[in-house]
Amino acid sequence: MRNQPDNNGFYGNFGGAYVPEILYKCVTDLQQSYQSILESESFKKEYHQLLKDYVGRPSPLYYARRMSEKYGCRLYLKREDLNHTGAHKINNTVGQILMARRMGKTRIIAETGAGQHGVATATVCALMGMQCEIFMGATDIERQHVNVERMRMLGATVHPVTTGNMTLSNACSEAIRDWCCHPQDTFYIVGSTVGPHPYPDIVARMQSVISEEIKYQLQEQVGRDYPDYLVACIGGGSNAAGTIYHYIEDERVKIYLAEAGGQGIDTDFTAATMHCGTEGVIHGARTLVMQTDDGQIKEAFSISAGLDYPGIGPMHAQLAQSGRTQVLAINDDETIYAGYELTRMEGIIPAIESAHAVAALSKIEFKSDDIVVLTVSGRGDKDVDTYLKNKALAKEYGNF
Repeated sequence: MRNQPDNNGFYGNFGGAYVPEILYKCVTDLQQSYQSILESESFKKEYHQLLKDYVGRPSPLYYARRMSEKYGCRLYLKREDLNHTGAHKINNTVGQILMARRMGKTRIIAETGAGQHGVATATVCALMGMQCEIFMGATDIERQHVNVERMRMLGATVHPVTTGNMTLSNACSEAIRDWCCHPQDTFYIVGSTVGPHPYPDIVARMQSVISEEIKYQLQEQVGRDYPDYLVACIGGGSNAAGTIYHYIEDERVKIYLAEAGGQGIDTDFTAATMHCGTEGVIHGARTLVMQTDDGQIKEAFSISAGLDYPGIGPMHAQLAQSGRTQVLAINDDETIYAGYELTRMEGIIPAIESAHAVAALSKIEFKSDDIVVLTVSGRGDKDVDTYLKNKALAKEYGNF
């Protein structure tokens, strides 16, 4: 199964657990216990009850009539933006906080870029009455200030990270440093399919509820349980993993993932890891990484705070390398235009991360009877300032 790692946490050449010695026991304990926790009936019952009654699942699968007419297909939007907290991230944090409690941990840490994972983590910590510390780059704190205040309102301590270009990768590094200092009582809730084994597998499993729902929702709406195309944005890869999880072995389904091209893959201002990366190690896993010839991590740049990560989850690295997924680099100007387009045509303001996926539609040739499912991973409330500041980019493509 290409969506599952081997016993050492590898998806083909990618994955594993490259961690400092002080974290070895933490990671090993998690490796040895996570499957039995996830497969226990008590966990599954509590997890699915919370997804239903607290998160508000299942999220709708919405037929986008006007966008379908424009792109010449039958376009359905998987509405993760309608979850509690406004994104897919809550699917994962609910599961991991239940794991942390079962492992006896009392302190939760997390990294965040766009703030959605930070908000989702702070939310479940408030729900469970647990201490919460969030690491966030100072650049992202400035451009995602609404989410910062939401985290603080929920009782979390937000730590500004001022190293590097002060974005998601730097926040991940700082969270790992903190974990090294507090290995006994701390559980690190990783927000994407990145990091040392077993985190990529844990996050993919938590998010697989997305494709699980797509299967039966399509069956109900169109009479079959698979689409012709799946489309999702990808940074570290959590919503993408959830969207494709139950379809990876189904060759009838074409998979397109949209990563952040920034100002272009031929510039130094990009976050298109699968276009520009090479094999290396970042944050505890071997994967594709944007790096210099001597192995130093490059800074990633994107208009999206949630996609400017210089690596990619190991499962996605393997799938892209094998040709199972097609990866498109979407530039900032294309993203802003697509965000306005979905807003004006369907009345749905997408997160800028999700707008990358919307922009991918113009780069794919569809037939009129093709069924296309696109995951709107988050809502755009947090990005209104960014949309307004960059509105001129959209005007190059249309009159908004």
